[in-house]
Amino acid sequence: MSKIRRSIAALVLSLVGLVGCDHKPQAIEDVNPVRVATMQKTLRDLWLGHIFWVQRVVLFNTTIDPAERDAAEKQVLANAKAIASTVAPFYGEAGSEKFFALLTGHYAAGKDYSEATTFGNTRAQKTALSRLASNADLFAEFMNEANPQHLPKDTVRDMIAAHGAHHVLQINQYMKKEYVHLDETWPMMRQHVYLFADTLTTGLVKQFPSRFS
Repeated sequence: MSKIRRSIAALVLSLVGLVGCDHKPQAIEDVNPVRVATMQKTLRDLWLGHIFWVQRVVLFNTTIDPAERDAAEKQVLANAKAIASTVAPFYGEAGSEKFFALLTGHYAAGKDYSEATTFGNTRAQKTALSRLASNADLFAEFMNEANPQHLPKDTVRDMIAAHGAHHVLQINQYMKKEYVHLDETWPMMRQHVYLFADTLTTGLVKQFPSRFS
């Protein structure tokens, strides 16, 4: 296992311990478990869709197939809109739009890294990585301001940063045609977005228990 993959795996494990989550939202009194489970499943499915469609964009970048890439990108953006819409009942339309802008900014930086990698542009790669890091900071600030008690800034930042690192790892593996490693990376990415979805679910339930009663 490469150094970057070991680092990501260690970070994911540390985050599991930090948020106290083993892929199930923490039990909260006086809420309807069915409503909680529905939110959990919705967010898990949407975040799984995010990594699936971004993966398709990366694949068609490496094969230089603009038509297929653009079709996949439409799905990425539609999925981002759907993810952002899940927070609208809690944080309003303005909050949903901000979430959407941050998620599409995250995707745009990853796409730029993919294109730069395809064409061997190291300067553009560094710029894209810097944008990914800045986006993680902004994402953490936004989520912490929206839910300061249950979504610590450092926790959110680390989770988004690890998620971005997964995209970068996958892009590099596609470029190097490391298909065996790609098969190992996908379950790790899926586990992590499930962890992120569950963390968001738990944060919402704790902040708005009456919405789940």
